[in-house]
Amino acid sequence: MSVDVAAAAMHDSVSAVRKVDDAQELVRSLFDQSGICVATLDSSLRVTEANSRLLRLFGRSAADACGRTFVELLHPSVRDSVTQGLGRLLDGQKGRFSSQIAGLRSGEPDFSGELTGVAVVGEAGKVQRIMVIVRPEQTDRTGHMLSSGRKLLTDMDARILEGVAAGVSTVQLASMLHLSRGGVEYHVTTLLRRLKAKNRPALVSKAYSMGLFGVGSWPPRVLPAYVK
Repeated sequence: MSVDVAAAAMHDSVSAVRKVDDAQELVRSLFDQSGICVATLDSSLRVTEANSRLLRLFGRSAADACGRTFVELLHPSVRDSVTQGLGRLLDGQKGRFSSQIAGLRSGEPDFSGELTGVAVVGEAGKVQRIMVIVRPEQTDRTGHMLSSGRKLLTDMDARILEGVAAGVSTVQLASMLHLSRGGVEYHVTTLLRRLKAKNRPALVSKAYSMGLFGVGSWPPRVLPAYVK
């Protein structure tokens, strides 16, 4: 079952039942059977419940995950954007939110994937909780992201990726790297396509999840092993 189909089914079921507790029970049963990673968040975006598959994905126990703010489980590079997106669900601005994420796993390689959040509406017509579904990208047997090879980037691509991760604007990158603005955008577009990311925040989170950046360095630096 795809995330889109599952999310649509969940949204339809929640809308039909309307009662939060009934919706929770229905969703829990649906996703435990489907094998999709799912969690319930309260109005503070804290995890109130998570199924076994999601707990295994993040390498957490139920006691460790429940009570945490959900974004604590994600890489710092995506926390702000995910918090904003889920916040719009709570405010009733949107009924559904999707984003590329990078997740943290204690003692294991981090992972990237897609998050879908759906607002759960109570009897009073107000959003009571949020259901989040996480679909990790495919990995090899060691848990590393699958790719066509280690030498993924040219030297220029690496420098532009570093600049994007550091929040440097297109104009600033063009000046620093002696390129035109169009040249910078060309390289960014190439990186988005190569790393299969939808936008710049997703590009940065994908790069971190694939291990392209050295850990604990600022500004971000692409590891030499990934540069042609």
